[in-house]
Amino acid sequence: MIPSEMELASRYKVSQGTVRKAIDELAAENLVARRQGKGTFVTTHHEDVVKFRFLRLVPDEGEPHYGASHVLECRRLRAPAEIARLLDIRTGDSVVQIRRVLTFSGESTVLDEIWLLGANFKGLTAEKLTEWKGPMYALFEAEFGTRMIRASEKIRAVAADETAAALLSVPLGSPLLSVERVSYTYGDRPVEVRRGLYVTTRHYYQNDLS
Repeated sequence: MIPSEMELASRYKVSQGTVRKAIDELAAENLVARRQGKGTFVTTHHEDVVKFRFLRLVPDEGEPHYGASHVLECRRLRAPAEIARLLDIRTGDSVVQIRRVLTFSGESTVLDEIWLLGANFKGLTAEKLTEWKGPMYALFEAEFGTRMIRASEKIRAVAADETAAALLSVPLGSPLLSVERVSYTYGDRPVEVRRGLYVTTRHYYQNDLS
């Protein structure tokens, strides 16, 4: 819980109206959440308000939900040049690479390749990822103290290669949606590069603009 508007106004020597406006802006960005009768709290990846903030895949029928995660591998290695550039680190610095498949209603739908800053995720293993029940970002926050604040994405259409076709159970050359995301934590520091291949025969990608 953060201090009251009155306490913050006194601490920073500004009006209570200025504090309220600042909190309104933080709430609009899902960084804090007001709870009736309790106060204002820093949000977590467990909050309903941010539950699907980074999962933009919506089923043609039914409500959005997290799929079952099947971890293919989780290993620590030296950052390739391109990943190092996106994470703003040096080539060869320690990173964690995760490969997984997300299934929805028993159908393989997303093939993810995830790169994380090695310094932030010491002790992350495939076993820990498999045992965790819930959004991966909630694990990163709860176990490793790293919260994703914002992300930048690039989206394009691609054709399934042999590896993607086999893991996603689609014919070779099938159309897939390629989503590359760089996620940032506090201080606008990049901590994750995620490259996903999406099967969109039963889902679509939704992005609300404002």
